[in-house]
Amino acid sequence: MADTTYTLTGRDGRSYPSATPGSLGGYRRGNLKLYGRLDCPSALRALARGHYVRHRVFFADEETAVAAGHRPCAVCLPGQYARWKDRRNGAL
Repeated sequence: MADTTYTLTGRDGRSYPSATPGSLGGYRRGNLKLYGRLDCPSALRALARGHYVRHRVFFADEETAVAAGHRPCAVCLPGQYARWKDRRNGAL
């Protein structure tokens, strides 16, 4: 049986090989960098239409995604997104 290798994105935004799959998916294109659950309805719709695939990234955890400069998805992570938006607007 062949060993499976996954490509994850690290805190520095660079890709690296991993023996374990990521727990979060993300999108990285231009200034838009976001992350969310692997079963996010919005991401799944985009993927089904053939979008998103070339710019898809994966993270081991939420801390890594944030450190890499990604924001939470408003659809599948509404609580985290609201907190991110409040911090961005200086509310916290």
